[in-house]
Amino acid sequence: MCGIFGYINYLVEKDRKFILDTLVNGLSRLEYRGYVSAGLAIDADKT
Repeated sequence: MCGIFGYINYLVEKDRKFILDTLVNGLSRLEYRGYVSAGLAIDADKT
């Protein structure tokens, strides 16, 4: 079984620690689903 976790933060002020904690927590919840690999991608507009 596989799973996908995503987090979108659009025009809402959140600190970096909150976002990273949310992403790591989401990935850790997928752990017992039998994943073979895991990844994390962050795309930020620096304009």
